[in-house]
Amino acid sequence: MKDVLVLGAGRVGKVAAQLLADSGDYRVTLADRSPGALQDFGPASLRRHTLQVDAADPAALAAALQSRFAVLNAFPFDCAATVAEAARAQGVHYLDLTEDVAATRRIKALAADAGTAFIPQCGLAPGFVSIAAADLARRFERLESLRLRVGALPLYPSNALDYNLTWSTEGLINEYIQPCEAIVEGHRAEVAALEGLEQFSLDGVRYEAFNTSGGLGTLCESFEGRVRELNYRSIRYPGHGQLMKALLNDLRLRERPALLKEIFEHAIPATDQDVVVIFVTATGWRDGRLTQHSLSRRVLGRWTGSEPRSAIQITTAGSASAVLDLLAQGRLPQKGFIRQEQIALDDFLANRFGSVYADPASDGQAPGTPSPMQLAA
Repeated sequence: MKDVLVLGAGRVGKVAAQLLADSGDYRVTLADRSPGALQDFGPASLRRHTLQVDAADPAALAAALQSRFAVLNAFPFDCAATVAEAARAQGVHYLDLTEDVAATRRIKALAADAGTAFIPQCGLAPGFVSIAAADLARRFERLESLRLRVGALPLYPSNALDYNLTWSTEGLINEYIQPCEAIVEGHRAEVAALEGLEQFSLDGVRYEAFNTSGGLGTLCESFEGRVRELNYRSIRYPGHGQLMKALLNDLRLRERPALLKEIFEHAIPATDQDVVVIFVTATGWRDGRLTQHSLSRRVLGRWTGSEPRSAIQITTAGSASAVLDLLAQGRLPQKGFIRQEQIALDDFLANRFGSVYADPASDGQAPGTPSPMQLAA
């Protein structure tokens, strides 16, 4: 039984800890800086422990990491580099959910001559979509474009933004204000967040998508020189992007992210009744013809035991748990920096935790069938 530390008892950290502990193969300790966040981590179990740890306390962090097999860091993105440095010092495998480009660059530098694995960006986007995009790209002799579109959306939007909070507010704001990596006309470039607005329909539902930061992970570096166009855009319901531009640019709230977080969390309700929409498209040349292949998924929230789990919790925690599981099984390199696109899609989908993505009707039901959460609403 491998000893794993999950840092961060938020919406995703708790679910990942529960998944790993319930598998029977991991002794899981869930840690957070807030004792209150740890109070409802499931029933008592020999495999379940909690610990109060602040990433700003080097001694406490080092003690929490000592003798672990791995740490799954679900703390806010601004803690990523600090935790990765501590993991390296303790000789512990490191995984996280960050979308932050600067943090990932620091983690890559730490991994250069490390004796353990460093696997950042193990969530949904980056994460699963990076694995899916790389798999689609392998089908072509010459690749023209890779377009990744992902959104975590409320099933029942009821405000002007057509949006509810479904994951980290800090992470959401960060992806709306930071520059976005892309490949444009064959060259790596930075493009502005909230630009590149497009509209499309999927399964009869109208959406928009626009540039947001971090969703490509390391794909730009991996595919530089191999593709003419590569970009990532967040999916929202139509009209959301223009309202966010008004808030961030016209009202200059991009300069005051702490205030914007306070406004969002005061005025925009959180919800467990959400849907994750994934649409990845690759275009290229195969057998002398310009060809397109796409992967789409629509994942709904569901009840797990007696608790509701949102779609973003299920997909993000499932992805991170799958990568950790593949590492523990020896299916991934055991040291150095590991990119999501190095992970084989077939291995990921066959994994007990990654299987949430396996079927296009990923909620386990026929398309159009209400989920248990919908029926209970």
